[in-house]
Amino acid sequence: MQTFLTGKFQDESRQGEVYLSEIGLSPISFKKFFIESYGCQMNFSDSEIVASILQGEGYSATKDLDEADLVLLNTCSIREKAEQTVRKRLTEFRKVKLHRPGMVIGLLGCMAERLKSKLLEEEQLVDLVIGPDAYRTLPQLIKEAGIGQKGINVLLSREETYADIAPVRLNSNGITAFVSIMRGCNNMCAFCVVPFTRGRERSRDADSIINECRDLFNTGYREVTLLGQNVDSYYWNDGQSGTSVTFADLLDRVGAISPLLRVRFSTSHPKDITDDVLRIMASRENICKYIHLPVQSGSNRILQLMNRTYTREWYLSKVDRIREFMPDCGISSDIIAGFCSESDADHSDTLDVMQKSRYDFSYMFMYSERPGTLAAKRFKDDVTSDVKKDRLEEIVALQNKLSLESNKRDLGKTFTVLIEGDSKRSERHWMGRNSQNKVIVFLKQNDGLQKGSYTRVIVTDCTQGTLLGEQSN
Repeated sequence: MQTFLTGKFQDESRQGEVYLSEIGLSPISFKKFFIESYGCQMNFSDSEIVASILQGEGYSATKDLDEADLVLLNTCSIREKAEQTVRKRLTEFRKVKLHRPGMVIGLLGCMAERLKSKLLEEEQLVDLVIGPDAYRTLPQLIKEAGIGQKGINVLLSREETYADIAPVRLNSNGITAFVSIMRGCNNMCAFCVVPFTRGRERSRDADSIINECRDLFNTGYREVTLLGQNVDSYYWNDGQSGTSVTFADLLDRVGAISPLLRVRFSTSHPKDITDDVLRIMASRENICKYIHLPVQSGSNRILQLMNRTYTREWYLSKVDRIREFMPDCGISSDIIAGFCSESDADHSDTLDVMQKSRYDFSYMFMYSERPGTLAAKRFKDDVTSDVKKDRLEEIVALQNKLSLESNKRDLGKTFTVLIEGDSKRSERHWMGRNSQNKVIVFLKQNDGLQKGSYTRVIVTDCTQGTLLGEQSN
């Protein structure tokens, strides 16, 4: 069964609400669903769980919105623009529903948890609202929607990890897959809504993670990315045996499945990544030499307001430590422009940290105040849109320069590349990535290589975003 997925990337528990009817239920009458996802990799991973649940109920997927009986939008709340995109899409879905009254529209994910019944009752854009921890109740809520009863379940959980559900790999290339290892977040960063939409951290049973990764390898996958809001705080304890597993332990166990299985992970919080993790990464060739290490700001004053719990000096020492263990390690970051009260001097500190860290690439955004966050409660969003835009443009320009410099340093080097498929621009070229997570494009040869094959490639040229090369003899 193929499932359609589209969208854009972006990666205190509290009581929610549940409204379930007390009446009898009729059999499910709709059997085709269409799902769209927005936001971080965790949202896309969650959509694979939802697809598995629906498949178990006898549903099939469709790529055609017009023939879908069930339309689901898996959403993100991390920035205002993401929510605006979702509202626009829901409005389009409602127009389709005017001509297909039996269609059921459901809102999933972080935006569903944050807005609760607002979209259901006040704006009447959806029939169902289901939070990230309530996907098991989706079949029941769909049944009720089928007889006209709108439903909502946004209860957060301290236990739910969906460890027993085998995800349906959506739009997969058959080579790379994401494996969720934990849910929620305990870090109360002032700008972030995740702790309120996904709840407290809870780690998934380590054995279930190992089994999923092994099954993926046995079915042809050659790369897994271990996912969590903060993977370095992963910790699982087997209550029966008393065995505890840290993230370093888990990384080592996944890496031991096969030297042909590449292992990546995302995301790391700078305060939690340990020497044990770095040591394991350095010791296993198949654990990719790449770390996403969000800095958010280079100013100590702003970092304190953000509640990031580290200083610029501490962060830079962690970057140095990574390169002590792995001189060739790729490092990327998240950077926010224009956080509350940010001055020109604070902005300059951010540019300075970028220069010193020499990021290979970054995800860069203007600050967007999110209702319910600590920043929204405590600080005034007082940096103007024009200033935010100007500072973001400076950050992007600097990162473009750093990315090009990073790629130029790779000229003449030879890398092991995992082939993921044809290049987007030409079927005559392969596209793959090296251990440092850089895309490499190279001409195909008649040598039997295919998707999932490893090959050695020497870099002969580059652009700001891509390495260009040829197979090494």
